[in-house]
Amino acid sequence: MELGRISTAMVTPFSSTGAIDFEKTAALIEHLIANGTDSLVVCGTTGESPALTAKEKEELLSFTIETVNKRIPVIAGTGSNATAESIESTITAERVGVDGIMLVTPYYNKPDQQGLYAHFSTIAEKTSLPILLYNIPGRSVINMTPETTIALSKVKNIRAVKEASGDLEQMATIIAEADPEFKVYSGDDSLTLPLLAIGGHGVVSVASHVVGNEMQKMITAFNEGRTKEAARMHRALLPLFKELFTSPNPVPVKYALQKNNIDTGGVRLPLIGYNEENKAFDKVWEKFKNNEHIFV
Repeated sequence: MELGRISTAMVTPFSSTGAIDFEKTAALIEHLIANGTDSLVVCGTTGESPALTAKEKEELLSFTIETVNKRIPVIAGTGSNATAESIESTITAERVGVDGIMLVTPYYNKPDQQGLYAHFSTIAEKTSLPILLYNIPGRSVINMTPETTIALSKVKNIRAVKEASGDLEQMATIIAEADPEFKVYSGDDSLTLPLLAIGGHGVVSVASHVVGNEMQKMITAFNEGRTKEAARMHRALLPLFKELFTSPNPVPVKYALQKNNIDTGGVRLPLIGYNEENKAFDKVWEKFKNNEHIFV
């Protein structure tokens, strides 16, 4: 699975009535492709997948594939805490023509490591699509251990993991012992550069909605051996990365897009909109813009 260095976990644009706004979605896709996004993850948690119906997910995936028109890969978030439901969603995604799927660790029911292996390997048997695993203990309440991820890396079509555990030691173990072709992506923007430094491949990003080109420059600087320059870029980006997660994702990034004249509408309950009286993001963004010379 080739996601590139930056895969954007795309927000889902909504209209004023709360319906998916496909006109806004088209504009967002063009913005992302023009601003550093190598691939798109659609219907993930940043896309508010728990608040989307199965029909809406299928419509959004079909529209995204048609709009992208093979310019970059489109990955569908098809994971859930029910294996049968994940298989059904995966079959639908494969039928509409996605390039791969992302499977999150099952939430709420808290399977053990054997259960995790069985869940993912069973889904893998039902599809020919390449699979990106998604380990996010903060949302699913379970951590997929390195041993389980390493075992799953031996399954033919499980090709990468989005690691949002925040544990660089865990990521380093996976990189060292997984299948040689298996790729590790950061699930946290703030760990993009640290993960690259230990042999990771890239990031499944939220911040790339607004600073994708700058993140690409940081990654390029690191890969070309300009590590001090990459570190300066990382330090300039870090306050923005942190501010984008001061409220539940994707509330802050939708606000950030709005500030950058990209309208993606509001969020669906149980999420509520960013408090515009809170000027913390505005201050961080202004400071970042004052440091843009670092990325020239």
